[in-house]
Amino acid sequence: MKFSFLIMTFIVLAETATVTSATSLEDYFNKANTFLKTNVKDGKVDYKDIVRHFSEIENLYNYQSTINLNGASDQEQKAFYINAYNLIVIYQIAKYYEFNKKSPMDQSGFFDKMKHTVAGSLMTLNQLEIKKLLLVYKDPRIHFVLACAAKSCPPLASYAFHPEKLEQQLETRTKMALNDTDWLRLNTDQKKVFLSKIFDWYRKDFTQNGNTVVQYINQYRDSPIPPDFTVDFYKYDWSLNEG
Repeated sequence: MKFSFLIMTFIVLAETATVTSATSLEDYFNKANTFLKTNVKDGKVDYKDIVRHFSEIENLYNYQSTINLNGASDQEQKAFYINAYNLIVIYQIAKYYEFNKKSPMDQSGFFDKMKHTVAGSLMTLNQLEIKKLLLVYKDPRIHFVLACAAKSCPPLASYAFHPEKLEQQLETRTKMALNDTDWLRLNTDQKKVFLSKIFDWYRKDFTQNGNTVVQYINQYRDSPIPPDFTVDFYKYDWSLNEG
């Protein structure tokens, strides 16, 4: 009888933890959405205003460090880590804004040395991107939704990514980036397409299914890149994506 009681207690506690985790995640997504809607416009971030109201991003940063992902679905975890990455970047720029006014690269180790607690685990931004997202999901579209605080990054969405909308959101942002004439540049006179260095740095992600980079891109283009165009890469602009 005592043994049965202990089993029932364990089941109740486990169910309670799952409900609490789900509730915290939904609350987190809502708070992240409100913050991004307020502070991001046309892909640019209002860092000056964020600095003036720093407690808002600081509270979100601290909140996501305590999120419990036990029992969370793949879509919930994927959406969480995408949002967490973007908010950490904004937090890090705002916290050291006096030193980061020109570029995230002004701060040594911005991506590969500075560590942050995310859902209870300590990691750098690079570790979050690679170990929690790219290696787990093998989804190249992730490259079009992560913000690196630079002008050459794909434009940052003015909303949070949500598990129930994630597939549609990933498709929308990918198509938007790959049809953006400033971000993907065609020169018809030279018969050349100038791509972001992202396609060079992460080439394997875009060619993992046997496609070329251009074939991957053309899946999302309204006007496909002609097969006789050569590929080049424009210089990455690390200037701050400030609005």
